[in-house]
Amino acid sequence: MLIRRGFLTWLTAAAVVLPIWLGIGWAIFGGGGWGTLGLVVAVPVAFIALAVVALIVWIRPTVRSQRAASWTDVGVIGAWHLAIIATGFYGASATLFGVLAILLAIASFWIGIWQLISDGARRMQATMTEFERLAAQQAGASIPPDAAGGTPGRGSPFGGDDVIIVREQRDETK
Repeated sequence: MLIRRGFLTWLTAAAVVLPIWLGIGWAIFGGGGWGTLGLVVAVPVAFIALAVVALIVWIRPTVRSQRAASWTDVGVIGAWHLAIIATGFYGASATLFGVLAILLAIASFWIGIWQLISDGARRMQATMTEFERLAAQQAGASIPPDAAGGTPGRGSPFGGDDVIIVREQRDETK
């Protein structure tokens, strides 16, 4: 649980730290002017992608209640963050790590959306089950026993299975 809680804290900080690392890494290990132009585009995109995925993780009900990310988040998003860090060294394999970071960003987004929907569906199912249980309990307590001592039939709110239909007709010719 401690690792998952620490990762959740890191997830928030990573939205700022990792794009800055890309700039610092470029200044230390990088070169060329065209790469700088690519960096001008990559840093804001990385910031937005990291912030969106962090928001998707944070809005999940179980994450808010447990104050911890899931192990799936730790694995997939952690791998994405490691790929961004490796890209920031701008060595011979920087392109490979850059492509890997893009693929892991897409995977992190969609896995986050899937977990958000699944978690919401589980919570909604639990809420509806509890609602149905309470409604059945309240309905069972509020129906008075009929004259024979049993419970009235479910067909009518008045206790029997007989239904009386009243039809009102107005004469509009006046």
